[in-house]
Amino acid sequence: MSKNNKDSYKHFLDIQTRWNDNDMYGHINNAVYYMWFDTLVNNFLIENGLVDPHTSDTIGLVVDTRCQYFAPLSYPETITAGLRAAKIGTSSVRYEIGLFRRGEVKPCAEGHFVHVYVDSETRKPKPISARMRTILEALT
Repeated sequence: MSKNNKDSYKHFLDIQTRWNDNDMYGHINNAVYYMWFDTLVNNFLIENGLVDPHTSDTIGLVVDTRCQYFAPLSYPETITAGLRAAKIGTSSVRYEIGLFRRGEVKPCAEGHFVHVYVDSETRKPKPISARMRTILEALT
């Protein structure tokens, strides 16, 4: 069981489960959790003007991800996804995510998602901008 609770996270997004998220065992399929991670991180980046998927010259590529499951989720539920930045490097960020049943403080799942920021053309690592670093530091 996780030692973290909802207070460990700085940014939140409610996500509605969908009918097709459930697998044949009656709970959310594990692959969906990774889609939620991607949705949460990119939602934060887009809302804060750090990335425009269509025009940004810097993009984040996922180089590492992991998820631990503590309790099942299923449709129909609204989950609350929590986000924090655990480590901000020169060109990379380790985001940590908690997935909570609405109204609960203990996570049903936790994981991480590491982005390396690269030039969108060359795919070579690019240092995180000062503006992005400042915004990400608020997630620590």
